[in-house]
Amino acid sequence: MQQTQHRISIETRGQGFYEFTREAARIVADSAIATGLLTIFVRHTSASLLIQENADPDVQTDLSGFFKRLVPEGMDWLVHTTEGPDDMPAHIKAALTQTSIGVPVSDGRMVLGTWQGLYLFEHRRAPHSRSIVLHVLGED
Repeated sequence: MQQTQHRISIETRGQGFYEFTREAARIVADSAIATGLLTIFVRHTSASLLIQENADPDVQTDLSGFFKRLVPEGMDWLVHTTEGPDDMPAHIKAALTQTSIGVPVSDGRMVLGTWQGLYLFEHRRAPHSRSIVLHVLGED
């Protein structure tokens, strides 16, 4: 059994989706692991991870609109407002999505569907530097 671990940093420009499929694919290819599992973990509580369609940008537009309606800013009953009106809604969005994703590895490549991509989902309005850990475990 072999394993390797890498960190990537994604500089966000505010709320939205930031694709990192190519970086993850390169890390898997460089690992020389033919069969195994890629575990991806975001080290933040106001951002999350998604596997989502990467062919039509309307999907990202609609998902952003959905989450803005589902968890709007300005809910006056929220107590945690220290870091601004987008802070607690960002935590709620992260709780509703994922901070860790597992992707199978076969023949040295991630087993993703034709239109699937890996995304950091930034929930805060301000730019942030987000850290993602990628751990590949398997056999050559």
